Amino acid sequence: MVVWSRTLEQVEATAAAIRDLGVRAHAAVVDAGDADAVEAGVSEAVAVMGRLDVVVNVVGGAMPRPAMATKDRHLQAAFDHNVVTGLRLARSAVPYLLDTGGGSIVMISSAVGHLVDRGYLAYGTAKAAVDQSVRMLAADLSPRIRVNAVAPGAVLTEALAFIAEDEPTRTAIESRTPMRRIGDPDDIAAAVLYLASDASSYVTGQIIAVDGGLTTPNFDLGLPDL
Repeated sequence: MVVWSRTLEQVEATAAAIRDLGVRAHAAVVDAGDADAVEAGVSEAVAVMGRLDVVVNVVGGAMPRPAMATKDRHLQAAFDHNVVTGLRLARSAVPYLLDTGGGSIVMISSAVGHLVDRGYLAYGTAKAAVDQSVRMLAADLSPRIRVNAVAPGAVLTEALAFIAEDEPTRTAIESRTPMRRIGDPDDIAAAVLYLASDASSYVTGQIIAVDGGLTTPNFDLGLPDL
């Protein structure tokens, strides 16, 4: 397995954790915003591991801000960071995936691409575009390469650690989530593993929501819990 990040310290720590599980891992510093770096990084990954079977893109994010304060540069940055990075990685990886007979590409989208909420114009629009790009890629690359996405809800990653510390925020999120809890990174990892593996060999062009039911329509949260 090859893991990328813009920060050597972080990516080395991730690779070390993978090695502790008995899996071969190689760490590399790659900026997903640099097309040349991505192409070089994919080539290096193949050289180190010998082949490429699965690509997982987890690059994304954007700062929330009111719609009227969202400038062109914010929209462009959100699109570049969330949509272009994934398409760039897929474009660089496809020739190597084809060399091994096919493979799987997994993108990380977001429940915000389906929800309507204030303050997320740039991010929500970009994630909705990620979902459509997955469907379009799946159509172009099938049957040899599958393309899918996982769309998480609120998950207790380091970036959202403040949720666990702010009781009102946590309670508000849990109360509008049918599963009545915030997601764990392992919830997302399990879905990615499914899409990366042969267990999902007949699945492509799909956006799998892993959000505790947050985006499932017609849940009546006014009823008492069982």
